[in-house]
Amino acid sequence: MAAELSKQIKEALDEVIILEPKKSILQLGMVRDIEVVEGRVNVTLSLTPLSDSARESVEERVRTAIEKLPEVKEVAIELVELAPKEMNEIGRVIAVMSGKGGVGKSLVAGLLAIALARQGYQVGILDADITGPSIPKMFGLKARPMGSDKGILPVETRSGIEVMSINLLLPQEDDAVIWRGPLLAKAIMQFWDDVFWGKLDYLLVDLPPGTADIPLTVMQSLPLSGVIIVSTPQDLAGMVVRKAVHMANTMHIDVLGVVENMSYLLIPETGKKLELFGKSKGEDMAREADAPLLGQLPIDPELAQLCDEGDIERYNSEAFIAFSQAFTEAMSSKE
Repeated sequence: MAAELSKQIKEALDEVIILEPKKSILQLGMVRDIEVVEGRVNVTLSLTPLSDSARESVEERVRTAIEKLPEVKEVAIELVELAPKEMNEIGRVIAVMSGKGGVGKSLVAGLLAIALARQGYQVGILDADITGPSIPKMFGLKARPMGSDKGILPVETRSGIEVMSINLLLPQEDDAVIWRGPLLAKAIMQFWDDVFWGKLDYLLVDLPPGTADIPLTVMQSLPLSGVIIVSTPQDLAGMVVRKAVHMANTMHIDVLGVVENMSYLLIPETGKKLELFGKSKGEDMAREADAPLLGQLPIDPELAQLCDEGDIERYNSEAFIAFSQAFTEAMSSKE
């Protein structure tokens, strides 16, 4: 009986939603314990990131939701203060990287997050490109993160992807972040340590180009499950991208796969693939990385327009579906 009532209580608490991000207190890891003894229910909550008024509202809604259950005789709620790291439950942390700038790392990170969300996973994006963030723009995010002096809550996209980016904290989205390396690395660690991500199946880290401060900080300090390497067909890009592969190998980080972006332009009238930047080198890059080729993404004017309009979550194409399936297969092989 107690087990069945505990199940009903969890279902009831899953309906208690925090306004931003629009997640239940269960998904955000705010329900720390449920104890049922002869119809008496003791619930332990951590509402640390919420304001005082929001805490009172959540506590009242929790009490009301549980008291409605027919087997419940009494409800006691205990509040505990926990840091984000104590509340977060993150399954896999995957970095998207490249030694070269302008190859589409943020685009690949965004598309991968969308693909995972469509499969029913809880997904977050940590935008580690502090000086050149583009994730909020692609997803049309303008809301500022909510929180308290104990930490902040990420902003949620239309499809439920949690995002934390420096651009969400700036007065204007085109304000420049002019910081030296140590400050950049500290910001990344704050996004990891001080953000209430809650329960996520995947946290994707969108890295800036290069192999310097931020990629090094992420590889040394975050519990990475692996990295995805993004490249383009040009020889120059390939040469620089190989540096990222060598960095991952040196740091003993698994390369989960390679994505070749801007691989071709599809001519709608004929269906012909025009290789604007030369013959594809995706297979060669994957072999060098000793990892699967996850996708060859085309130059797609529709995708570019959706990103400019902040509506990337509407995107779909055969290449995108193939990329999503290849990533799922690659992760299944790691289990």
